[in-house]
Amino acid sequence: MTTYLNGVSLPPSKRVSIFGGTHGNEMTGVTLVRQWIKNGAEVQRAGVLVTPFIANPKAVERRVRYIDQDLNRAFTPEILSLVERKDLPCEVKQAQEINRLFGPKGSKDAYDVIFDLHNTTSNMGCTFILENSGDDFILQMVNYIKCTLGQSSCHVLLNEHPELKYETTRSVAKHAVGLEVGPQPQGVIRSDILKSTRQILKYALDFIQLFNKGEEFAACDLEVYVLDASVDYPRDQHGDISAMIHPHLQDRDWQPLCPGDAIFLTFDGKTIYYEGEGTVYPTFINEAAYYEKHRAFVTTRKKVLPAKGVKIRTV
Repeated sequence: MTTYLNGVSLPPSKRVSIFGGTHGNEMTGVTLVRQWIKNGAEVQRAGVLVTPFIANPKAVERRVRYIDQDLNRAFTPEILSLVERKDLPCEVKQAQEINRLFGPKGSKDAYDVIFDLHNTTSNMGCTFILENSGDDFILQMVNYIKCTLGQSSCHVLLNEHPELKYETTRSVAKHAVGLEVGPQPQGVIRSDILKSTRQILKYALDFIQLFNKGEEFAACDLEVYVLDASVDYPRDQHGDISAMIHPHLQDRDWQPLCPGDAIFLTFDGKTIYYEGEGTVYPTFINEAAYYEKHRAFVTTRKKVLPAKGVKIRTV
């Protein structure tokens, strides 16, 4: 990366992959990637190698989130450096294979961009999940998509939280972006969700093509939701859940939550209220896959993130 007067110049993005099936029961990514493997004309762009890829084929075959452990948490240096052996968990073997095919992670040989397609049972709409507030290329891409579709069409979740951040499947690439679209039940396909995902991928790939052709993207500001905290369900002395998401909170992803607002309803009908400091914006509310992670929802805080201008680096 080099700097110029109003931003940074970056090398072209020539190798891009679209991952579906990081979680085998999230069917939008699985369905689209399978279609694009059969006929990739829709996602190909001049001068760019676009590789659709089923990230966890064994989980996809069984239509489950994972076989042994969450693949989307398996890209730590410790896991990727384990010596290969037959008794390694399925997702550890697959993480090492993905790192071999699309990495190595953190190296100059890694793929330029990985899009990782997910579904959520929460009412999150279309949500970009970013892991690096300093990745101006991805920030500009997201801004381009939001401006093309309409600023209110997508939310942006930034996870740089020191305790809640995890090493994702897409983190193998130089530039990583997750796309979470819902609400969609696990193991099913919804046409509206698939259409939204498909449209966002189109504009993302269009951005890469425009950038590679030399179009400059001026500095901009991007509204993001910064991951703040994880909130578990109330539990009894045995560790069992003792309350559910309150009706006033259910399906209100990205809506303001203030101290004193209802968040849980116990099974005997008592309301539990939010006692945090200041207004937050909850999301992943009542996500089915997060019960095992002891997470009822996460809270976020709004922030305006400046993105530097970007243009292609010329030799």
